[in-house]
Amino acid sequence: MLNKYPMWKNLMVMLIIAVGFFYAIPNLFGEDYAVQVVATRGAEVTVSTQTQVSELLADKGIAVKRSELEKGQLLVRVNNAEDQLQAREAISDTLGDKFTVALNLAPATPEWLESVGGSPMKLGLDLRGGVHFLMEVDMGEAIRKMEEAKIADFRTQLREEKIRYAGVHSTVKGIEIKFRDADTLNQAEAFLKSRGNDMLFTEQTGDGNFVLLATMSETYLRQVKEEALNQNITTIRNRVNELGVAEPVVQRQGAERIIVELPGVQDTARAKEILGATASIEFHMVDDKADVAAAVAGRVPVGSELYQRREGGPVVLKKEVMLTGDHITGAQPSFDQYSRPQVSIQLDAKGGSIFSDVTKDNIHKPMATLFIEYKDSGERNADGSVKMKKIEEVISVATIQARLGRNFVITGLGHAESQNLALLLRAGALIAPVSIVEERTIGPSLGAENINNGLQAMIWGMAVVLLFMMVYYRAFGVIANLALSANLIMVVGVMSMIPGAVLTLPGIAGMVLTVGMAVDGNVLIYERIREELRAGRSVQQAIHEGYGNAFSTIADANITTFITALILFAVGTGAVKGFAVTLMIGILTSMFTAIVGTRAIVNALWGGKRVKKLSI
Repeated sequence: MLNKYPMWKNLMVMLIIAVGFFYAIPNLFGEDYAVQVVATRGAEVTVSTQTQVSELLADKGIAVKRSELEKGQLLVRVNNAEDQLQAREAISDTLGDKFTVALNLAPATPEWLESVGGSPMKLGLDLRGGVHFLMEVDMGEAIRKMEEAKIADFRTQLREEKIRYAGVHSTVKGIEIKFRDADTLNQAEAFLKSRGNDMLFTEQTGDGNFVLLATMSETYLRQVKEEALNQNITTIRNRVNELGVAEPVVQRQGAERIIVELPGVQDTARAKEILGATASIEFHMVDDKADVAAAVAGRVPVGSELYQRREGGPVVLKKEVMLTGDHITGAQPSFDQYSRPQVSIQLDAKGGSIFSDVTKDNIHKPMATLFIEYKDSGERNADGSVKMKKIEEVISVATIQARLGRNFVITGLGHAESQNLALLLRAGALIAPVSIVEERTIGPSLGAENINNGLQAMIWGMAVVLLFMMVYYRAFGVIANLALSANLIMVVGVMSMIPGAVLTLPGIAGMVLTVGMAVDGNVLIYERIREELRAGRSVQQAIHEGYGNAFSTIADANITTFITALILFAVGTGAVKGFAVTLMIGILTSMFTAIVGTRAIVNALWGGKRVKKLSI
């Protein structure tokens, strides 16, 4: 029958619109101020932790709206920003450094809606604000690492040139290279100066001492600091990308600080842990001939060092590093045959060659994986910078069963730790430790007034369009208005369903544009129906021809616009990409509502009936 949809098509239209409406609902509930607690370094967040935190906040007089323990993380919701800051400080002081405590803005979506995947649309920094971290690079550690590299270079270069030296050590003044006589010192000085001009060499002789002091030139010192800052920015950007944060801001501030702004982040504790972590690993042979009890008492063998295992207990390792994490090219969390977490490691060619040569000579001997991490000690250096605390733990000791190559696994970690370590190793190591010196939730960067103006413009523009359509096209105008409203709600619903979609202020412009395009589609259809009626067609024929003949024009216009938006998404960044995403989604939903949605309503009201006159 003309202008009648079959039942399945009507049900499909209603189902699609209902799904869009359903997933748009979470945006009505707003957000709660929250504090998130995540365990690190082998600790666990348990029910007892939740109870301890609840009792602590009750003692502090901080009202808790809701406390949730899920997937090993604790989320405590409070009433306002002031309570949030007080709760963060109290929890952090009580739980210690084995837990990461971070600020969060948690969706206030009801649990029943969350259980079926309902979540609010993510907003960009310009609309919602987000989490702001100010990070400080430990330049002293960067310089120390460079000095260590120079010490290794000096030793290698002097050995290759067959210049005998008595020792190479780092001191407060710089790097001291000791010799047995003045002639050897002069020979070494001439040779080292010819190798490069980034170090300054000064002779310190007298009282039988023949010392060559090497210090970094001011130019080289600035270069080291600049490289440390730039390398850390690159690594942090990689870590942000691994976190999957959309529209992040990572930029330098001054000579030693980095600003990181993350919009729409739900897991701020994990972001804080990953961004500030300076974790690295080293592989050492276990000194199986050492007396552990004697080492604990202070009698550590020469060439070895005493460490603590993460699960408890001392172990003596040889100081010589077999391999560092610098040669790691890939790292993925996985499980062994007993479902225990592990990290699968891939090395570069040089690292694989080194590891192969070392392990072939140590088969059936124990090897340890040393986990090295820098944490904020809570103290300050004399220059006001954050004093970092170095934490070294043996996370696994395993016997080398065969010669190892470029691929092997690390065991002895928890599930969350294996995930984090794999992420850090993939993203790269920070060249110098960083500390988070400031953390806060930030308001919209464009200001509340500008946002309100943008929303007001959208609302009033929509109102004018709705009024015009209703007056000019009467009953058909009301149908178009229903389709326009459904279109906006469906855009919000689809944006809420897509994990990486972020709405920015340019995205709102994209939504307004899709409203105009949807109206344009309805106008084309309705004017074509009027033409058919004026040409003497029956009502049913006019409706059928109007929708059928206008479809190709509407499709052509929307397809070309969609392709343009797709190109913008591919080559654009930031706000341009946000505009493109919203526009593409809006084109798809507007075509559906303007053509299929209105046709379903028109068919239901007038299809297959004897109608002599249309209200159009």
